[in-house]
Amino acid sequence: MSIKLILLISFISSFTFAQSEPKVVNKIVAQVGDQIILLSDVEERKLQFIVNNPKATAPSDCEVLEQLMMEELLYNQSLVDSLVVSEEAVESELEMRFRVAIEEKFNGDKAKMEEVYGKTISQLKEELRGQIKKKMLAQEMEQKLVSTLSVTPKEVAAFFNKIPKDSIPLINMKLSFQQIVNYPSISNDDKEKARIKLQEVQKELSVENFELMAKIHSDDISSAVNGGIIEASRGMMVPQFESTALSLKPGEISEIIETQFGFHILLLLERRGDDYICRHILKKPAYSKQAFKKSADKVDSAYNMLKMNQITWEQAVIKYSNDEMTRENKGIITNPYTGEQTWEMDQLNEIDQQIYLITDRMEKGDISKPSMYNDIYERKDGIRIVRLLARIPAHKANLNDDYALIKMAAENDKKTRTINDWVNSKVTSSYIRIDDLYRSCTFNSNWKSN
Repeated sequence: MSIKLILLISFISSFTFAQSEPKVVNKIVAQVGDQIILLSDVEERKLQFIVNNPKATAPSDCEVLEQLMMEELLYNQSLVDSLVVSEEAVESELEMRFRVAIEEKFNGDKAKMEEVYGKTISQLKEELRGQIKKKMLAQEMEQKLVSTLSVTPKEVAAFFNKIPKDSIPLINMKLSFQQIVNYPSISNDDKEKARIKLQEVQKELSVENFELMAKIHSDDISSAVNGGIIEASRGMMVPQFESTALSLKPGEISEIIETQFGFHILLLLERRGDDYICRHILKKPAYSKQAFKKSADKVDSAYNMLKMNQITWEQAVIKYSNDEMTRENKGIITNPYTGEQTWEMDQLNEIDQQIYLITDRMEKGDISKPSMYNDIYERKDGIRIVRLLARIPAHKANLNDDYALIKMAAENDKKTRTINDWVNSKVTSSYIRIDDLYRSCTFNSNWKSN
């Protein structure tokens, strides 16, 4: 296997690309059943960690080897237990990893990646598909072993109390928010006006002037500056857009189609397998002044009733909010990075910079005055009120403020111990061979028992 391909595997597996190429020595350092582990595998895995965690202490070669042996044992057991991962799941995982890799390392330029590795994207995927499937099967086996595990409050407390006081981590300031959002409704007349505008553009549209027309007329600001260019792979775009793009021939212009974002016309430029490049022009339906005023009036009513204690927050959310993401959860804004209800400042600034400015001087339970709001995911404007649910200052972790975080750590600790116990039960009946280079290692499990 070439150095470049080894580094690509590292990159695809961890979404990070190493800037230097280590010296790879192909020497068998361990064997688990029929699966061998090379010294280059150990170096590759260690490199992944260093690149992804530049400020952390790198694991020892012994720790890396044990992790690799554990993965091989899990993979072998997945075959014994006849576990299955669908080809669709493998393809989806492979596609997602390549998509991120191309974007992060090559600024979205697939041709550059192909130039660097001297192979097409399809060829690279084919070489890595088996390894991705193997890794997914090992993960499925691990999940099977720990899926039913849970921890009681008593176990959480015991786990926390065992942490040395000088090792208790410092938790950054965290905030949590609720919101009431009302988006102006888009009527059928609003939609028809947008369609008619795009029909007028369509009359003058050609392959030759499509780029210019997109710059002038498209409401998709992010792509309009580049002439409406969209580079995508199967699964990236909404269904109506994708099915239309994949049905076109290069140089062919589509009819007008409708998606949740509005009305589009597409020009396919290039397609290679599931990857395609197209231009598009978007016309978004604009809500009327009357619809906007209606939404503003609703949120004003909610604000006034809340300030006069004529309605509870929960009642106001149900009555006045039409935001699908938060309406059924008391208006709580979930952190997409962690799945939790709390936010750290750097996370918040990436998603909703305005919300911190609104709540900077607010106390717990205070609500903001109604203000304009733009949903970056749905690309639509609304009126909202924000409520500061909690402001937790920076502090050392404790069971009262950080129970969910400590519980997660306790669960992970229990899962690790369960996996180690399982490994110990399997190594005695499995063929394990470790090279003399690693015979002096101290492992968590009894790998050298046989």
